Amino acid sequence: MDRLKGKIALVTGAASGLGAAMAAKFIAEGARVVLTDLNGAGADANARLLGENAVAVQHDVTRPDQWQAALDFAHSKFGGLHILVNNAGIGTGGSVEETSYEDWRLVHAVDLDSVFYGCKLAIPMMAATIAADGTRGSILNISSIAGVIASGNMAAYNSAKAGVRHLTKSVALHCAKKRYGITCNSIHPVFIDTPILDNLTGAMGKEEGLAKLGRQIPIGRVGEPDDVAWAAVYLCSDEAKFVTGHGLYVDGGISAM
Repeated sequence: MDRLKGKIALVTGAASGLGAAMAAKFIAEGARVVLTDLNGAGADANARLLGENAVAVQHDVTRPDQWQAALDFAHSKFGGLHILVNNAGIGTGGSVEETSYEDWRLVHAVDLDSVFYGCKLAIPMMAATIAADGTRGSILNISSIAGVIASGNMAAYNSAKAGVRHLTKSVALHCAKKRYGITCNSIHPVFIDTPILDNLTGAMGKEEGLAKLGRQIPIGRVGEPDDVAWAAVYLCSDEAKFVTGHGLYVDGGISAM
């Protein structure tokens, strides 16, 4: 239970879903975690459940000034940062013709621009923390299998998540060249049973909707949040110190089709 012992992490979108699951697993593995979310009350409620090694702050990931405030908060509470998880995201449907300009900009602001802001602003703090204590750091960007396999009715989401995939590789190469001791990887989940699926399952009811989505996946079901959380623990641990620029598919086999 100490795979992340001594690590300080910041996880965005941690009020629910994958962010909440990753924060819980990180703490169980010995990390101290800053949970951030636009839903500050939800993040705070999760932090209280997780105990003294968790704190929370409200955070709009589309605003660089709030990114800096969240990072400063992490430093004031725990003294630095080793792990950044860019998890906050939204989903929307629509073909290239159907997608409004407003939806296009919003999805890219939340799902892609925020990852750029987080990486750009967190790297200096992470590098300083690592240099001071002789450890290593990890950036983990939560993309989607939709960033690898396209769909005709998810133009904005496909574009943003594919951008996260390639930005991850660029960040990994930059950090390697600078010898920062920071790896950068992405996770690409298929359908996971979190609130982001509500728009897909709401019309037919959750149980029926999840079963229908599961039939599209070779393994026969949608994923659970812990399926992603365990992958995150690995990629942010020292077990993965030689893994960088990699996209891990947590997709029930759909990318093998």
